[in-house]
Amino acid sequence: MLSFLYSTLLETPIMQKLRRLAKPVSHLVAFGLLALSLHLPAAHAGMVGTETVINAAQVQQDRERLHQVLNRDEVKSQLIARGVDPSQVQARIDSLTDQEVQSLSGKIDKLPAGGDALDLLVFIFIVLLITDILGFTNVFPFVKHPKR
Repeated sequence: MLSFLYSTLLETPIMQKLRRLAKPVSHLVAFGLLALSLHLPAAHAGMVGTETVINAAQVQQDRERLHQVLNRDEVKSQLIARGVDPSQVQARIDSLTDQEVQSLSGKIDKLPAGGDALDLLVFIFIVLLITDILGFTNVFPFVKHPKR
């Protein structure tokens, strides 16, 4: 009985028209799915460690710091005096690897740039102040000397 109902339903003119329209649409959908699956590359995700992100940010800061140092007028004038084009230096800084940038930035931190003279002056001031307080010298007028 069920097969009879099914066969009579399929043979109606509306169903035949619907099947005729659905066939090209189903072929188009199948072709579209196949085309999308063939042309899209597979995405490969991976974990990015905190250390990698921090290291990349630090390298970027070091690179910007090197550019700032080389953009100073004194540095540019010294480069030009030695026959070096400052734009070439900037290009070479951009082409350095991350390890080279970190190494160069660390070396710049360790180079003396007039900061040692201030330390020396502070040390001499403290030594003279202590000797003045102890009464061995009479350098500073604001120190009260012990009575002898």
